[in-house]
Amino acid sequence: MATHPAPVEEYDYEALPPTFSLSANLLAGAFAGISEHTVMYPVDAIKTRMQVINPSPAAVYTGMTNAALRISSTEGVRSLWRGISSVALGAGPAHAVYFATYEAVKQAMGGNEGNGHHPIAAATSGACATIASDALMNPFDVIKQRMQVHGSVYPSIYRCARTVLRNEGISAFYVSYPTTLAMTIPFTAIQFTAYESISKVLNPTARYDPVTHCAAGGLAGAIAAGVTTPLDVVKTLLQTRGTATDAELRNAQGLWNAASIIYRRNGWRGFFRGLGPRIVTTMPSTAICWSSYEMAKAYFMRPSGDKTG
Repeated sequence: MATHPAPVEEYDYEALPPTFSLSANLLAGAFAGISEHTVMYPVDAIKTRMQVINPSPAAVYTGMTNAALRISSTEGVRSLWRGISSVALGAGPAHAVYFATYEAVKQAMGGNEGNGHHPIAAATSGACATIASDALMNPFDVIKQRMQVHGSVYPSIYRCARTVLRNEGISAFYVSYPTTLAMTIPFTAIQFTAYESISKVLNPTARYDPVTHCAAGGLAGAIAAGVTTPLDVVKTLLQTRGTATDAELRNAQGLWNAASIIYRRNGWRGFFRGLGPRIVTTMPSTAICWSSYEMAKAYFMRPSGDKTG
């Protein structure tokens, strides 16, 4: 009687199996977060500079290229990387929590069932992931932006954190947290929904495809960044208020107060300061983030024997 080779068991890449551990998800997320934030950091620094309300004459820029050239020539290229260690310290743990929460909620809501489209599960999972990760990341983001602004006097993230804590108290690290959530929850919901939707179109087989993940991640990030830029401007005002010499800016309290200051001084256009660099930063960042995450996820989901090959 003829014997037939046993069929090769295929794993469903899109649906997480029970053996896909929390630690693997955490590692995949941490890898994605560090990759995303460090690569695009100089453009993020330019975005912060362009969003500052009432900057000093030396920090007024006409565009991204002008900002990059002026900062590099007057302060040195290294100034574009000032504060990156804060991001490196915070992004890994924050993104680990981010993606672990996303996958757990998505699985619980049936978002991995079959090959169908689950936008509600994706949006809800993204929102829950944001609430958890931003609670961890917000203090690091405050330190980062304090060190990015023109004229920053902090030589290290430790000195910056200590000075802010001593002069403004622990609340300074979380004064922008409600605004951050007001921005990042819709940002993440839009990004995850767009990513899942674009992925379904570009990659209907739901197999690991680096090109598809990169393209879908970049497009999803660009859409989400453009829509939420006004709230990002408000967040920057709140997180950098301690460096302002203007009394009104220095005493800004909360989302609505900060928004009213921006509108009164710059009109509706003020809410779109730094739109270009935000999209330029976010598009490749989310492409890198999703590509890194999906690569790590695919690696952890390979049969154990294939990982050594």
